[in-house]
Amino acid sequence: MPPRKKQVVATPSTATTMKELKDTLWKAADKLRGSMDASQYKDVVLGLVFLKYVSDAFEERRGAILAECVADGLTEEDAQPLLEDQDEYRRAGVFWVPTRSRWGYLAHHAKGRAATTAEPGATIGELVDDAMAHIMGANPALAATLPTIFNSNSVDQRRLGELVDLFSSARFTGVGAIRARDVLGEVYEYFLAKFAAAEGKRGGEFYTPPGVVRVLVEMLEPYSGRVYDPACGSGGMFVQAEKFLERHGADPQAISVYGQELNERTWRMAKMNLAVHGITGQLGSRWGDTFARDLHPDVQMDYVMANPPFNIKDWARATDDARWRFGVPPAGNANYGWIQHILSKLAPGGSAGVVMANGSMSSNSGGEGEIRAQIVEADLVSCMVALPTQLFRSTGIPVCVWFFATDKTAGARGSVDRTGQVLFLDARNLGHMVDRAERALSDDDIAKIAGTFHAWRGTKSAVDAGLTYADVPGFAYSASLAEIKDAGYALTPGRYVGAVEVEDDGEPVEEKIARLTKDLFEQFEESARLEQIVREQLGRIDG
Repeated sequence: MPPRKKQVVATPSTATTMKELKDTLWKAADKLRGSMDASQYKDVVLGLVFLKYVSDAFEERRGAILAECVADGLTEEDAQPLLEDQDEYRRAGVFWVPTRSRWGYLAHHAKGRAATTAEPGATIGELVDDAMAHIMGANPALAATLPTIFNSNSVDQRRLGELVDLFSSARFTGVGAIRARDVLGEVYEYFLAKFAAAEGKRGGEFYTPPGVVRVLVEMLEPYSGRVYDPACGSGGMFVQAEKFLERHGADPQAISVYGQELNERTWRMAKMNLAVHGITGQLGSRWGDTFARDLHPDVQMDYVMANPPFNIKDWARATDDARWRFGVPPAGNANYGWIQHILSKLAPGGSAGVVMANGSMSSNSGGEGEIRAQIVEADLVSCMVALPTQLFRSTGIPVCVWFFATDKTAGARGSVDRTGQVLFLDARNLGHMVDRAERALSDDDIAKIAGTFHAWRGTKSAVDAGLTYADVPGFAYSASLAEIKDAGYALTPGRYVGAVEVEDDGEPVEEKIARLTKDLFEQFEESARLEQIVREQLGRIDG
């Protein structure tokens, strides 16, 4: 009998691929959770990932400054004033990290700091809380952002020390040509997704599946200008916008990010997420309700991407709000409040993509039908996309995406004049199940949706790819405003795209009916035969 092979278990330090690293870190971190619930543990873990990121970024910049000094003939001692010059870091977009906030110091004291004659002892939780406070004090952009919860009674200090050790042992460099900072950004996103899944419905408040976000980004193509999300959650829309620019070799600095978030903890997550990805965002000096107080009242946006909470019944609604240009939304549902707020923020030539519950496309309750009719007649709707079910773990409600454009004439946003037309896309049959509960959109699915829209609009990307538009039964249809009016201003794609064309198999209809009828009667006979066998067997048991 041959000897058994020794099983090799991946650890953070031995993981060689990005997927291995993320999976291994998550499994290891999840084991250390203990009795904490997912929402509390999320703040602990994401806070540590952020702390590791800012420290790594700082050390990376520190090494670059030293290398420049040595190249200029300076010794390391001579370079000390420059190494401690905070402006040298801020100019490079790097946060200043005080000495005792640096990861090396925390890793050295992962089991706590022993008392000395010079200072008292401290738990690792106290040291991490102090590190967070000092970083916020040294960097005004992070004020009131970072969690200081690590020394609370609910945080097991032994497990916290093990988490620090875990992240210390993780090899965040050497994954291809990706910098440690970029790896940590991916780890942060991965952890967000995992926590969203763990928290179920609550997770939907801060996380939108990347496939859904990419539909918005790929459709809107935000190459430059102001990008806004009025319910920004953990900032996923902004991260995907930056990734879009990177994929197309465009300048990530060409966009300016604006957002707002109602939940304090989620707002903090968004601030950290943007910082981890090197994105400078205007998310307000604090969290706040977009309906009660718009934090960016005088800024007109070139792009709006949003996944606001669906069907909110209790919301800050004022009947005399200037944003209700097309009618006052009902008190019992904020859907058309979100839509009209977003329309009010668009600059001339601006466009928007908004995830909504399917009911928004056809509801007539509370005056919603009249509001929708006015928006359609104002020619602001450019495209409606019906998405497949189960894309969101947090809700079983079917969703759609509304796309708006303030200018559909031929010009910078497209070479085809689509004034007075709306594109309907029924994407409900796209996607694949990643497990029993969740569906995901593939790159090809997203390309099909976005490519069809760009071909319809005649954008540069479609022209460069040689794409031309044609209606596709069961999937795509370009409708006139008159057709939409005839349908009672319902915007459900299924009403317009029709049925999928069935390929003719060449069999005459009469012969097909006869064949199928014969097959059906044979199945009936087989069913009856099996039923008789079952009855006989049951009779023997009773006997």
